[in-house]
Amino acid sequence: MCGRYASSRRPEDLIEEFEVVESKVPEPLAPDYNVAPTKEVYAVMERPPSKDARHTSDESPPERQLRTLRWGLVPSWAKDASIGSRMINARMETVAEKPAYRRAFEKRRAILPADGYYEWYTQEPVAGSDGPRGGKPRKQPFFITPKDGGMLAMAGLYELWRDPAKADDDPTRWLWTATVITTSAEDDLGRIHDRMPLMLPREAYDAWLDPAPRETAELLDLLEPAAPGRLQAYPVSALVSNVANNGPRLIEPLPVEPA
Repeated sequence: MCGRYASSRRPEDLIEEFEVVESKVPEPLAPDYNVAPTKEVYAVMERPPSKDARHTSDESPPERQLRTLRWGLVPSWAKDASIGSRMINARMETVAEKPAYRRAFEKRRAILPADGYYEWYTQEPVAGSDGPRGGKPRKQPFFITPKDGGMLAMAGLYELWRDPAKADDDPTRWLWTATVITTSAEDDLGRIHDRMPLMLPREAYDAWLDPAPRETAELLDLLEPAAPGRLQAYPVSALVSNVANNGPRLIEPLPVEPA
């Protein structure tokens, strides 16, 4: 799964990288090196420029937008928004079939930009050792990021949920949420965790974001794990395990321990 990631790029950088036509970001998000479920995140999508809620006109052609959404998808039929905290990931194998994701997969696809993401590897204690690896198993966080310092374009979905407790004229009545699509991890990364986010290659951006109807098989063909060897994984401080901690120190590599 993908349960934490880092996102430090400015809106201007994302607008340039993803050829965004219009920014719908009311206020830039602060750089976040410990993005956790229910936090606000950036998302790239294509929607008609006037379509800010579900029941407005579709007459204008869609344009590429940058928005902020809450991480953790809330289906339109949900009774309340709390379900979102459990729906931060959608499995590629079932995303086109599960009721929670099926409609979004058909026409509400997005890209969630990231510097990289975190996974935790369980290290077994060393027999007879009294040192830091002795005793109980320890979960070591790893940061996984492009070797070239580039950006990850994580395939995602977004949804709009109408809060029944709010009035029709309340500007906050619509909640925008998103999820990250995951797949089996490539061999080099599978030793850390068996799942990883799906990365979109640049040549797939247009087709993935286009809200026009497409065949399920065609959409699934756009999704692929990162090319082998493109990503690097290195251990980082356990500080990232506490969502209250933040800052670039969280992605700094730990010193290599002597053998």
